[in-house]
Amino acid sequence: MVETSILISLGAVFVLLFFSGFFSGSETALTATSRARMHTLARGGSKRAGIVSHLIASRERLIGAILLGNNLVNILASAIATSVFIQLLGDAGVVYATLVMTALVLIFAEVLPKTYAITNPDRMALFVAPAIRVVVFAFAPVTSAVQFIVRRTLRLIGANIDDGAEVLSAHEELRGAIDLHHQEGGMETHDRHMLGGILDLRDLEVADVMVHRKNMQAISLDDEPQVIVEQVLASPFTRIPLWQDDADNIIGVLHAKDLLRALISHDGDPTGLDIQGLASKAWFVPETTALVEQLNAFRDRKSHFALVVDEYGSIMGLVTLEDIIEEIVGEISDEHDVDVKGLRPQPDGTCNVDGTLAVRDLNRALDWQLPEEEAITVAGLVIHEAQTIPEVGQVFSFYGYKFQVLRRHRNQITALKITPPRKVHAAD
Repeated sequence: MVETSILISLGAVFVLLFFSGFFSGSETALTATSRARMHTLARGGSKRAGIVSHLIASRERLIGAILLGNNLVNILASAIATSVFIQLLGDAGVVYATLVMTALVLIFAEVLPKTYAITNPDRMALFVAPAIRVVVFAFAPVTSAVQFIVRRTLRLIGANIDDGAEVLSAHEELRGAIDLHHQEGGMETHDRHMLGGILDLRDLEVADVMVHRKNMQAISLDDEPQVIVEQVLASPFTRIPLWQDDADNIIGVLHAKDLLRALISHDGDPTGLDIQGLASKAWFVPETTALVEQLNAFRDRKSHFALVVDEYGSIMGLVTLEDIIEEIVGEISDEHDVDVKGLRPQPDGTCNVDGTLAVRDLNRALDWQLPEEEAITVAGLVIHEAQTIPEVGQVFSFYGYKFQVLRRHRNQITALKITPPRKVHAAD
């Protein structure tokens, strides 16, 4: 009779250990599963994926129910095992029960199921979802009481336990996932930059990607029509701002196609062309406009070109639809583009750059990590960090990189030599 009782008790212990492993694996699977994948599967008609999405929508209640079930079976299994060992070995059975149950729980109820769950989170989450939904529903009153006690206790010590509190915003969470996949080798650098560029559209402003007025090509309406035609034909651009009397007085934008059509209608003679009449009205946008807003504005107005002004209305530069798209897909070149020699890698690992080179373009080209928030250009970054206009030959160290000023024209840094941080290899 006693032996039968012991066998039944041992059988109950192993059944409880099975449930303990089930709860442990379920907790890991449901917390590690991809919410995006479950949402996609649910939209595709998967009922189990819909259950998973519903469960993880309230993680606090889910974890509370699983932990409650897990602790119940673990404590019950330990109590039964202790009773069996005491019957077999007397008071020393407490020690043996503790050692045996610790090993069994650790291996078969914690490490084993959690290892499987972390390697197959989506599959296991779909498998356990229906059963866990029943557990969550059954334990709902108890978990609600536990949540109430926990929240009141945390409020006493000043902890932030708001339901809507989030450690990361959706954009930060996506950016973190992109960087993680890139570090683990699951995503190419170009793809990482493209996805990151999409997320950056809300954070970047028109001033961050515009062509500065110093590099902007414009045509004076005061020139003879023949000269204007020659300038348009020699330009790699199809849209060129027109100014009159003063370079800041932009009166329109001349499109090369409109000019060529008019030239053909005049039998190729530019003498009688009304250049101002051919120009379209200039569109001015503030330099603080977010890129995503400017992209939408380009789409709504069916336009590809805008002039950028500061708060005083002065011309700062121009921005095109291509400039914004390049922030996502990288540099776009065609047979008419002029190749700007702003980046010159050296055999010794250093890099000579023009001062006007954008920090963002440099980071993308060489996969560097220079800060992009402090300044738009490399020269601007050096001046910002040095808090002065450096002299030729001066060397500065910022963010692990060395910057040496190679050339300077008046107060403008025109060329620099950058030495990146030394890569430490395992053999070093």
